[in-house]
Amino acid sequence: MPRLTLIVPAYNVQGYIGECLDSVLQQDFTDFEIIGIDDCSPDGSGAILDTYAERDARIRVLHLTENVGLGRARNAGIDEATGDYLLFLDSDDTLAPGSLAAIAARLDATDDPDVLIYDYTRTYWDGRLLRNKRAELLDESGPAVFSLADRPQLLDLLQIVWNKAYHRDFVARHGFRFPPGYYEDAPWTYSSLISARSIAVLDRSCVLYRQRREGGNILRTVSRKHFDVFDQYDRVFAYLDSRPDLDVWRPALFRKMVDHFLTVLEKPGRLPKNTRAEFFHRAAKEYRSRLPEGFERPLGGRGYKYALLGLDSYPALVGVTRVNNVRNRAQLGGRARAGRAKRAALGMFYKSQLHMPLDENLAVFSAYWGRGYSCNPAAIEAELGRLAPDVRRVWAVRSEHRDRVPKGVDTVVVGSREYWSVMARAKYLTNNVNFGDTVIKREGQIHLQTHHGTPLKTMGLDQAQFPASTSMDMEKLLSRCDRWDYSLSANRFSTTVWERVYPCRYTSLETGYPRNDVLLNSTAADVSRARHELGLADGSTAFLYAPTHREYQKSFTPRLDLPRLAEELGPDVTLLVRGHYFYKPTGRLADLQASGRIIDVSAHGNVEQLYLAADALVTDYSSAMFDYANLDRPIVIYADDWDTYRAVRGTYFDLMAEPPGAVATSQEELTSVLGSQDWRSQRSAGLRKAFRERYCDFDDGRAAERVVRRVFLGEQTLLPVVPLAERTPAPSPAEALSAAGRS
Repeated sequence: MPRLTLIVPAYNVQGYIGECLDSVLQQDFTDFEIIGIDDCSPDGSGAILDTYAERDARIRVLHLTENVGLGRARNAGIDEATGDYLLFLDSDDTLAPGSLAAIAARLDATDDPDVLIYDYTRTYWDGRLLRNKRAELLDESGPAVFSLADRPQLLDLLQIVWNKAYHRDFVARHGFRFPPGYYEDAPWTYSSLISARSIAVLDRSCVLYRQRREGGNILRTVSRKHFDVFDQYDRVFAYLDSRPDLDVWRPALFRKMVDHFLTVLEKPGRLPKNTRAEFFHRAAKEYRSRLPEGFERPLGGRGYKYALLGLDSYPALVGVTRVNNVRNRAQLGGRARAGRAKRAALGMFYKSQLHMPLDENLAVFSAYWGRGYSCNPAAIEAELGRLAPDVRRVWAVRSEHRDRVPKGVDTVVVGSREYWSVMARAKYLTNNVNFGDTVIKREGQIHLQTHHGTPLKTMGLDQAQFPASTSMDMEKLLSRCDRWDYSLSANRFSTTVWERVYPCRYTSLETGYPRNDVLLNSTAADVSRARHELGLADGSTAFLYAPTHREYQKSFTPRLDLPRLAEELGPDVTLLVRGHYFYKPTGRLADLQASGRIIDVSAHGNVEQLYLAADALVTDYSSAMFDYANLDRPIVIYADDWDTYRAVRGTYFDLMAEPPGAVATSQEELTSVLGSQDWRSQRSAGLRKAFRERYCDFDDGRAAERVVRRVFLGEQTLLPVVPLAERTPAPSPAEALSAAGRS
């Protein structure tokens, strides 16, 4: 039997569950088991649990056939537990390093108490950490083991289940179970604490309690479900009634009940406005029926609210609240004035257009900060033209990039009068980055964020951990992300990252990347055409070299001696270089470019055509590897500065341990890999196969159609995804040449 059992229910937490499990599996204490409960989650949480269970035998997964809620999901985990102690961990929270070892050591030192209480720290999206304000109650001085009667002030801690370890025999002996509904922790925590014969404390912050910016906390959801709090305290007092020996706790639990009722009333964003009076009257009824004899109300304003409950005087409570709200309204008014000033700065024209009706048949597209016609927005725009030709499609581009838009595509220049008009009135706004801060999201507009790559490097809020790589204002970033209605994902890995690092209220669409449709749908003729347009000779080998940007370098530094590489690989090899303006035709480089041995494709407007033309991709940490993997062609990683890049920019996985193909860390190694058969060896193919299985979930050639049908046509059911094994990528250049010979 393990020493500890951690029970981790999961529901709609695919962006967080991996980090939660990692925080447990990376502990230096290893004598534990994890019971993961998939509470019939509609997202990928269950699949993520299964993936972890396949890797680590200490994890067992229960898949519930219906959604039963947090409390009953925990009960399912209790039934499967075998450890000496039960620990409950919410799936969007994490354990601090060393926590399990500290908990186990304290349990040993206190001779296995019924309950061990430890501390927690609130963690915020902006990086702030705030330890429990009542941490002093966990002072370890004094007797190591005690009952609640010795330290009754422990009831003033936030009564949650996940900051305690419970002896499993103690739980079984008393038959403790979690009830359904909101506030399910109350009956469990109060009943267990007053029943425990032996309690110990650990003055250490073990749980990192994530304060999610958006979603994830049902207690911040406006709903009648908050009336469940009455049922929960009915259970608390029913337990007390069944145990006359515990009646001494009645006044204390009455106080906790009343404080809880007032908290629900006073916290914004819980009760629907038209139910507040009803809730108050129900609370007043509970107050009067459970008032202990001789109970003394608290002093001050809190005690006055107790008295109002006793009198069932809701109008008086409203009057008290109104006084407090005057200050709050003044603060809100200041923010509103700032907002009005910002809107005024947009100009009278934009302001007037915002009051015009939305054009239900107008869609605005943009990509890469207005730099042209490309990426996912371009693929979606083309598919929209096919499926809904009545929708007018307009591209927002900067004036210096208008020549990068194909002829026949309607454009507006960013910042122009026409731009503000379409931005104010278009029903649909699509971009692979964020629109500018001055764009106002109108009610009724639909904002589609397509992203422009699978994240190897850290993104969004995670970038705050690597300040050398960004000076981004995270609050402004999330304000921009608040405009999103939909967020596209090419794979489940991306979904889990986006939902965590952009914690806003959007719907994730696991459609695949529309820009990659061409990689699945192109024919041998398309591949041949792409090569001929680049001047590639039939039978020659073309390596596409596409390095990524490095934030830690103020200016571009070439990572390869291109002339030397081209000469050493020989005349039958062409390097397609999608790099930086640094690669200007000087000296020997100019000669090789003139002969076609090196082709600068940096300004090529359609990277997918370059993918089709290339026999293999050579890259470092660019997201190009995830897209190119859909072709099932060789990928070579040139990682001469991996340790530096990972330390400065941060990455989500170890590319050296999970590469999509052969790896080189010096130019000499790269020359050897490309000059031999290593780049297309069986080992490289095996690495690519595993990589494709991890990151090519949804790209099956119908991503654009899925997006258009869901977002623009309103169809609720996405087209099914063709399994990876059944997909047929575009033929390789060799296959295309063979097909041309047969024809």
